[in-house]
Amino acid sequence: MKPYLQTADEVAQGLSTDVEAGLTDAEVAKRLGQYGPNKLDEAKKDPLWKRFLAQLADPMIILLLAAAVISAVAGAAQGESDIADVVIILFVVVVNAVLGVVQESKAEEALEALQQMAASTSKVVRDGKIVDVRSEELVPGDVVVLEAGDAVPADCRVVESASLKVEESALTGESLPVDKMVDALLAEGDDVPLGDRRNMVYMGSTVVYGRGRAVVAATGMDTEMGKIADSINEAVDEQTPLQRKLAELSRILTIGVIGICIFIFIVDFIKHGAEFMADPRLVIDTFMVAVSLAVAAIPEGLVAVVTIVLSIGVTKMSRESAIIRKLTAVETLGCTQVICSDKTGTLTQNKMTVVRHSGADEDELVRAMALCNDAQWVLAEESAKGEPTEAALVADAAKHGLPKTDLDAEYVRVGEAPFDSGRKMMSVVVRTAEGEITQYTKGAPDEVLKRCTKVVTADGVADLTDDVRDAILQENKAMADDALRVLAAARRSWPEAPASEDADHLEQDLTFVGLCGMIDPVRPEVGPSIVEAHGAGIRVVMITGDHIDTAVAIAKELGIVTDRSQAITGAELDRLSDEELAERIGDYGVYARVQPEHKVRIVEAWKKQGKIVAMTGDGVNDAPSIKRADIGVGMGITGTDVTKNVADMVLADDNFATIVTAVEEGRHIYDNIRKAIQFLLSSNIAEVIAVFVATMIGFVILEPVHLLWINLITDCFPALALGMEKTEPGIMGRKPREASDGIFAGGMGVDVVFQGVVISLFTLISYFIGVSHQFGTVDLGFIASHPEAGVEGMTMAFLTLSMVEMFHSFNMRSRRQSIFKLGNHNRWLWGSFALSLVLTFVVIEVPPVAQVFGFAELDAPNYLMAMGLAFLIIPIMELYKLCWRVRDNAA
Repeated sequence: MKPYLQTADEVAQGLSTDVEAGLTDAEVAKRLGQYGPNKLDEAKKDPLWKRFLAQLADPMIILLLAAAVISAVAGAAQGESDIADVVIILFVVVVNAVLGVVQESKAEEALEALQQMAASTSKVVRDGKIVDVRSEELVPGDVVVLEAGDAVPADCRVVESASLKVEESALTGESLPVDKMVDALLAEGDDVPLGDRRNMVYMGSTVVYGRGRAVVAATGMDTEMGKIADSINEAVDEQTPLQRKLAELSRILTIGVIGICIFIFIVDFIKHGAEFMADPRLVIDTFMVAVSLAVAAIPEGLVAVVTIVLSIGVTKMSRESAIIRKLTAVETLGCTQVICSDKTGTLTQNKMTVVRHSGADEDELVRAMALCNDAQWVLAEESAKGEPTEAALVADAAKHGLPKTDLDAEYVRVGEAPFDSGRKMMSVVVRTAEGEITQYTKGAPDEVLKRCTKVVTADGVADLTDDVRDAILQENKAMADDALRVLAAARRSWPEAPASEDADHLEQDLTFVGLCGMIDPVRPEVGPSIVEAHGAGIRVVMITGDHIDTAVAIAKELGIVTDRSQAITGAELDRLSDEELAERIGDYGVYARVQPEHKVRIVEAWKKQGKIVAMTGDGVNDAPSIKRADIGVGMGITGTDVTKNVADMVLADDNFATIVTAVEEGRHIYDNIRKAIQFLLSSNIAEVIAVFVATMIGFVILEPVHLLWINLITDCFPALALGMEKTEPGIMGRKPREASDGIFAGGMGVDVVFQGVVISLFTLISYFIGVSHQFGTVDLGFIASHPEAGVEGMTMAFLTLSMVEMFHSFNMRSRRQSIFKLGNHNRWLWGSFALSLVLTFVVIEVPPVAQVFGFAELDAPNYLMAMGLAFLIIPIMELYKLCWRVRDNAA
């Protein structure tokens, strides 16, 4: 049997314990051996070297390492001792791996934080005495003594309660402390939801009021906290859409390179026949051609560019209060289609606030509520401290110019009947300086009204008639329908201090004063943020442990749902199979009274629909679903360490609006990454086409070292500069991209091929112009038999290819808009252009460097001719973009 469905005596009997005397030391030792210590299992930690090597398993990293080997082989074959290119590639690999190890969150961090949440020591009844013991030494059957301020050390069944209230929001999502009781519960359907188990207290929660005793029912990994820890430990980190597409691109490039190399070997074998295998020089020459094609095809700087652009985005987002814990989370944010948000502390302020009064004398109403109250007003901080509901009433009085510090000085408490969950009221008796004795009572409206015979009206005190009573109850219902927590206040005058402080003696013949309605209000910035999210095609879903009426009221106010039919409870969710939930997931915008496993099911159901899901939250109960979501968002202020450690992003200001800002920045960064990828791939395709065509004709247009220089030096700087491009207008007016969309979606594949063909054409033309200038004609047969004879053509081809890519980087500021209409000039791009221009000039015109690269000195006309050919990419791309814009407008 489940302990919350049993009586206290049945629980004690089932656990073989004595509620009054507790367990003996001998029995504790026996059970400790049976159940183990009351702590969460520690995750197995991979050593640092293993984590580092795991980062190198990425296909693009493997390609980079292959490029380093190829570069070293090429240099050795040519008798060159310069290993700068190899060093550059290896540097990129190491930096990327180190960033991965530092940035990636680990499950053991979450488990360590879970352990820190458990109480370090607890008061326990052992051998009839109350003693302090280490919490990890607790065993099932132990009797724990709980008082205000204590952390609950294990999952326990309450056996004694004196106004015991426990804060469980971190575990259940319930925004208010829960009154605890002793009686057994009746199962609602198959079971009782975690948030409704009022006779249980759980590890990770805190006692905020009253006192009590509880029998330990579960310890360690058997607790609800342990189940969450197990879920976190078992969750598997998934690749982001960009990671999957880059891995796919890596595979395509690898297959393409291998295919081209095999093709070259076959062609040369057919061309030379038996001589090919007999002459090692021919094999080496063919291998060098394959090396050139491999180097041309592999975008050596791609991983570095993507990593650095993401890092730049991380820095920028941190200034906007969005702390990114995973680099890849930046990109995932940009394609978020569903945000599953916790209510308490995320959409709302997690601070109960009085928002409505009902009574003839408002000042007397707020005075009564503040005096019949154990919370305190801290003048220095201008805030109330205490149980959330009582703190809200004290804060309300301060707003009315009645700070509790002044009230306590004027109205001295001389008697009280403390709050009791059975009668749902509390009363205080106060004396003024003039000696007047007044009693103030507050509590549940229906219970207070039962004890009232009179009512305060605008004309004074009058009899409480049935009509007035009905009107008060109607007002109470109206407040409750608006999801307000309602309390009533009443008063009673005494000629002298009452002889007894017994509740039955005090709480009768009362005069009704009024009602106060309070709620955890929504954050003012959340509404506009949700409107913006909807405009960006993003669905916002509320998931909360609160009651469904409260959740729906908040959701309606925020525009998340329009009526109750779009909400569902955790109990109703249990009756749906995973398949049914996946089919109907789009019907619901609010999930109330949910448990941790429900949140995971909701995330999974959305993911089955192919959606990219973000999950926000602050409590321990949110951790498994945050880990399972594509993008987990934790709260930096109210969030637990557990949530922060498993989250991909932490909101430093707990502001829902920051999520939308982060989504916009994620889209912006992904746009820039695509621009950089398109720029690099179009350049690499141009190199592959130029080298392949030249090889088929029978000459060498560029050496591997030339291609490595362009890829790692000339291309990387403008690609990084494109990562700094400003956000294009209307980015939040687009629908989120689908997770299935590849890197080449939206016509980008066509763009890359077209641009690559054009750039390769310019490169080949420049080569032939150089050859023609050197020999007066283009004799392909002579060049094929004397490759070194085309050194001037090779130099012009290098210059054109280098500079056409630089000019092309300006085209890539926007894939479709004219560069002449773009504002916010990219100073980083101009800087990279100037740097590449200087470096290219040095490589060609400085004799010692030019000699290493095997370049010829160009005269001014040929230099300008090569530059002119390079510049032509701008007008051609402007015409190309215009055709696309006309096509898109026509569509």
